[in-house]
Amino acid sequence: MRRIALALVHYPVLDRQGATVTTAITNLDVHDIARSALTYGLCKFYLIHPIAAQRQLVERIKAHWIDGSGGRRIPDRVGPMRLVQVVPRLEDAVLRMSDETAPLLWTTSAGGATQEQCLSHYRAARLLQEPGPPVLLAFGTGWGLSQPIHQRATNRLLPIRSVHAENYNHLSVRAAVAILLDRLLGDRESSAPE
Repeated sequence: MRRIALALVHYPVLDRQGATVTTAITNLDVHDIARSALTYGLCKFYLIHPIAAQRQLVERIKAHWIDGSGGRRIPDRVGPMRLVQVVPRLEDAVLRMSDETAPLLWTTSAGGATQEQCLSHYRAARLLQEPGPPVLLAFGTGWGLSQPIHQRATNRLLPIRSVHAENYNHLSVRAAVAILLDRLLGDRESSAPE
């Protein structure tokens, strides 16, 4: 299987009106997404934030759970937190992930693209099982990734579809990450018909 990492982007992302903004890092995102990343075998979890104070916050959270009392009290948090890397720009994550081959950038969104423009979860899962360059999965906070990030991407994954009668589709990014990681990297045998 390919090397796969995840990037949680806080800038450039969209607000409710479609303007490009910077969102704040939340403690829950750091913990929950790191745990999902380790569960599904990702090599890194990059938090993308341009503001130094926000990056320092993540470094303090990591230190508490890796070297501090949090790690001694709850050792199960050490492994996930070791995957966390905080960088100012998405390009920095791409560079850190590059060894001999630059990673492919795959983006996600809750909407805004037609089915023909997107890679299905089934096809994406199949591609990830084939030999090839590493993949960096980018998730946006706020109301999603800005259009220039989607334009740079190799692939854009289909949105998670709502089954709600009024098409309600506003998952937390933590939930969306967990769902997509399971669809892309989950155990297919446990859900196969008998």
